[in-house]
Amino acid sequence: MSWTLSFRVNRADAENLPDLFDVMDDPPTLNVEEPDPSRPDDWLLIAYFAEEPSQATADQIVAYFPSANEIALAELEEADWTVMSQRGLEPVRAGRFVVHTAEHADAVRASDWGLRIDAGLAFGTGQHATTHGCLKALARLGKARRFGNIADIGTGTGVLAMAAQRQHRNAHCIASDIDPIAITVTRENMALNHFVAGVCAGRMATAIATGLSAPALRSRAPYDLVLANILAAPLVALARDLSAVVAPGGVLVMAGLLHHQQRAVANAYRRHALVPAGAMDMRAEWPCLVLTKKRV
Repeated sequence: MSWTLSFRVNRADAENLPDLFDVMDDPPTLNVEEPDPSRPDDWLLIAYFAEEPSQATADQIVAYFPSANEIALAELEEADWTVMSQRGLEPVRAGRFVVHTAEHADAVRASDWGLRIDAGLAFGTGQHATTHGCLKALARLGKARRFGNIADIGTGTGVLAMAAQRQHRNAHCIASDIDPIAITVTRENMALNHFVAGVCAGRMATAIATGLSAPALRSRAPYDLVLANILAAPLVALARDLSAVVAPGGVLVMAGLLHHQQRAVANAYRRHALVPAGAMDMRAEWPCLVLTKKRV
C-alpha cells in the first residue's frame, strides 16, 4: 500500500518548498504540481509515503506551509496507484529523446532514443517542464560536443542520467540522489531500459548522497557535464561544491528554478567561474540554465 498527503498552497509557499531531509528523520517524497493557468496562485503539493504516516507526521509537514488548505490523507491500492500515475502521461519528445510509459512504447521510432519511465515514487517522468528543458539542453549540447564524464545530481527517476548515457555511450556516468527511494527507482529504470550498472566507461553508477558529499561522487570528479534538476534554494546552497566538481571548459545544466530565480542562481555560480553558455530565457516559467566553467 502507498499513502498520499495532499494539500493546496499559494504560490509563495510552493516556491519556498523546504528540503524535508533537513527537518525530518524519515521524510516522504514531496512533489509539487503546477497550477491551472486560470488559477496561477493555487498549487497542489503531494507527499508520498510507503506506509501510513502518523497524524503527528502529517501535521509536521503541513505546518511548514502557512497557506495549506484542503488537506487530505488517502490510501492508494497498488493497482489504483499504477492507473493514476499513468493517466494522461503522453510521450515527451526532445530532439531524439522520447520519454514514454509502457502504454506508449509504440511512439518510439527507429532513430529515437527511447526511455521508458513509468511514474512512481520519485520525481522525473519527463512531463514536467524542468525535466523537459534539461532534455532539450542535452539534445542541443550533444550536437556540439561529446562528454566523457557525467554526473546527475538529484537524479529522481534517473531519466536525465540515462538520457546523457544514451547520447554519450562511452562516457562514465553516475546518478546520485539524497532519497534512497529515488536511487531504487533509478536502478529499476536502468534495468527496464537495458542500462548496465557499473563504474566503467559505458556503464552507469548510482549513489545515495547529500549534495556532493559521497566519496563515489568526489572520486570521479572533475566532470565535463553535470546535471542538477532540483530547486533554486539547494542549487544556490550547493554553488561552491557543484562548481568545484565541474572541469574547466565543462558544462553545468540546472533546472528546478522559476523564472524570477534564475538571476540569483546564475550569480551564485558566476562567483565560482561558471557563466551562462547563452542568453538566459527570462520568459520561461521553469527555465533551464546552461553554464560553462571558464578555463584558467
